[in-house]
Amino acid sequence: MALVTTKEMFRKAYEGGYAVGAFNINNMEIIQAITEAAAEAKSPVVLQVSAGARKYAKPAYLKALAHAAVEDTGIDLALHLDHGADFEICKSCIDTGFTSVMIDGSHYPFEENIALTKKVVEYAHERGVVVEGELGRLAGVEDEVKVSAEDSSYTRPEEVEEFVSRTGVDSLAIAIGTSHGAYKFKPGTEPRLRFDILERIMEILPGFPIVLHGASSVVPELVEEINACGGNLAGAQGVPEEMLR
Repeated sequence: MALVTTKEMFRKAYEGGYAVGAFNINNMEIIQAITEAAAEAKSPVVLQVSAGARKYAKPAYLKALAHAAVEDTGIDLALHLDHGADFEICKSCIDTGFTSVMIDGSHYPFEENIALTKKVVEYAHERGVVVEGELGRLAGVEDEVKVSAEDSSYTRPEEVEEFVSRTGVDSLAIAIGTSHGAYKFKPGTEPRLRFDILERIMEILPGFPIVLHGASSVVPELVEEINACGGNLAGAQGVPEEMLR
């Protein structure tokens, strides 16, 4: 068993009709919890490293912990850079030994996003690393990613084929109404995801790996337990379980 890319994971997921979970890691205990649960469930898993985690734990330490998790659990893991802000950050993680990186150029105009993403793809593919790109912007706050509802935008299906073909990305993050953080929908509002956009993109890119950031539930019972222990997550609302299924 080893650190692997997501290529085989995604291929098997499409053939089997299931999703692959990706979870952000910051320290040993979080990595143990994720990988031991994945081993128990006999599930593939992606370990993600955010900008904050890179500053706190440093990529070399997280890579070593990921290798330890492989040795301990006996499962294959992908080590992925989450929301890489620029080429240099992606390059650093590729050179450190990450098996997958995300270059998030979604805040740039279409042509600039393509140019930046293609540059990362060319460097990564020469070294056997896979790349995730992004079209459309998710609202919400996650680590150092902060996008207001006003600045968020749905992915335009008519752009995805050109983006994928010109950049050579291995997977594509799209925006269909999911959101970062624990407050994915405002209290009192009806959760709504644009499945029509997802379906159209799947028609345009059949079999191509699609990534949904912020596509997680926020369990009410756990929110109540957190608040009872001194937390303050009033009104936290995630994606309903039935929508995830």
